[in-house]
Amino acid sequence: MKTVIDELRRAALINTLRSCQLFRGLPASDLGAIAGISLLKSLRKGEYLFREGDPANGFYVVQKGAINVHRVNALGKEQVIHIFRPGESLAEATLATASGYPADALAVESTQVFLVQKAGFIELLKHHPDLGLRMLASMSVHLRMLLGQLEDLTLKDVETRLANWLMRRCPEPHAETPVEVELNTTKRLLAAELGTVSETLSRTLAKFREQGLVRVKAKSVMILSPKRLEQLLKRNLGE
Repeated sequence: MKTVIDELRRAALINTLRSCQLFRGLPASDLGAIAGISLLKSLRKGEYLFREGDPANGFYVVQKGAINVHRVNALGKEQVIHIFRPGESLAEATLATASGYPADALAVESTQVFLVQKAGFIELLKHHPDLGLRMLASMSVHLRMLLGQLEDLTLKDVETRLANWLMRRCPEPHAETPVEVELNTTKRLLAAELGTVSETLSRTLAKFREQGLVRVKAKSVMILSPKRLEQLLKRNLGE
């Protein structure tokens, strides 16, 4: 029975790796090799995966749940870097450095991740240089994400930041008819990502709702007219 269970777990891991952008398109043999150096870790809601400065044992792939990667400044204020969800990888940059993890990582719901162990993966890279190129591509995606977030935080007010956040995620930004944007996060985490607090975010959403720009649902925001929201954003940016 143990062998059957182990095989099922291995198959689930390989499927998770296959769904990850970092490993998409790799042959089954390579996925099997990566699975062989990976460990499953389960986290309760509110449990830390790692803390800033902890020794880096490798990088992670989310199988289910969500991981909030954030930094805490000297005043104790949390700044969300990104919420990682199933199929996403995090902390790949630690493969190229001897320093520890650069931020805190917290499970925001019941979560399972796979740790791809550092020593084993570096050995794999020696025989599969194409994996190295994939790592660079993945890290460049994360860099663009951070630059986009930095752009958000330099905008002058929460209204502009929220409008910019919504427009960047709107699949039809020039539409004049309603378009739904999935939140995939809590309002508290979204507020932290925008550099504000939940109360201010709620007031800003209420203002947008009163202006007929959005309709807020539990897990999404319906942009009633992306074109009008885009016009507001341009006015706020002085364009």
